[in-house]
Amino acid sequence: MAQRHLDPTAGPVAGDVLADYLRAQATEFLRALRQHRETGGTGGGTPARASAGVGENGSKEAVDAARALRRSARRISGTLHTFLPLLDESWSEGMRPELAWLSGTLAREHAYGARLERLLAALHRLSGSSALPAQAASSATAAGGRSAGAGSAPRTADPEGSGPRTRPSPERSNLTVGAAKAGALLERQLTLARTRAHSAALQALGSSRFHAVADNVAVLASEVPLAPSATTTGLEPLAAAADERLRDAVAGLPLIAAGHPYNSQALVHGLSADTAPQPQDAPWHQVRLLLRLHRYAREVLSGDENLVDVRLLNAGQALDRHRDAAEAAAAAASAARTPRIAPATAYALGVLHADQRHEVEAARFAFQRAWLRETVGTP
Repeated sequence: MAQRHLDPTAGPVAGDVLADYLRAQATEFLRALRQHRETGGTGGGTPARASAGVGENGSKEAVDAARALRRSARRISGTLHTFLPLLDESWSEGMRPELAWLSGTLAREHAYGARLERLLAALHRLSGSSALPAQAASSATAAGGRSAGAGSAPRTADPEGSGPRTRPSPERSNLTVGAAKAGALLERQLTLARTRAHSAALQALGSSRFHAVADNVAVLASEVPLAPSATTTGLEPLAAAADERLRDAVAGLPLIAAGHPYNSQALVHGLSADTAPQPQDAPWHQVRLLLRLHRYAREVLSGDENLVDVRLLNAGQALDRHRDAAEAAAAAASAARTPRIAPATAYALGVLHADQRHEVEAARFAFQRAWLRETVGTP
């Protein structure tokens, strides 16, 4: 353990500042864990309830606790990565992947629910229906059941029927026909994935692996394993290195291509038989991770987690939208590969995939604008 400076007139050394930040994050982790246990674990429930932050047991606190656990785990892991030279290396290298595992495991359930909400809302917007596609399908089924129960014959199209009818455009009509089945297919697939993620999260939180992580965080809340160099090495060079890695990664992005409203190359791969991730998305996802590490390093230096740089915040939000849209497009493409689906359903999923790839390009353009403003504004 590194020795601290005893001169009362000296400023805070790097080890003290880093230790204070890590202890604060560890305390937040333990507080969230206690709240999570008191509320009965992660919340399941329907996607609509999940997006509202309400779990299967009606507990918004359970969802908030899981989110706080992920948040603290990400910050501890990112700080261990950026400031590794100031910490006990073997301990940090063993701790980081475990925190990343925990954060990723807890994030999947929420991600599947949010993805379904995004795709259903997009289908609703594209088809112009008065209800979400899955809701429209349910309403139609219920209405048919009520009509049959009342002894009524099913209603069919009557060219000589009374009253004028508004005919939508053929494109919108075809999309509306397939949107309901596409929404139902997406709901089945993503709800199943979300249920499995929920079970995996519960299993993980009851495992010996998680208890080992929690024990290490509990130790961190009281004693941070600093390296001897923590008394002589500053935080600024390490934070500057994180900033340089971010800027190098941004410099490698095709920002000129991102300035165009639509990138047709993104559709070449999307609905093909190849299920590999979009290769052009990977550099953007990497920049998103590096931007997060940069933000955490700034939090350590400032000592104020609530101090927000609006430009970096906008850039990060654009990259979050990019990630969400890219994953939603992949989910639509995966659903379109389902065997023996109706042509109208496949058509709706293809339109949905193209729409989400449009959103990807829009997010790239938004990041470009936010980042250029951040760069120009830096003295």
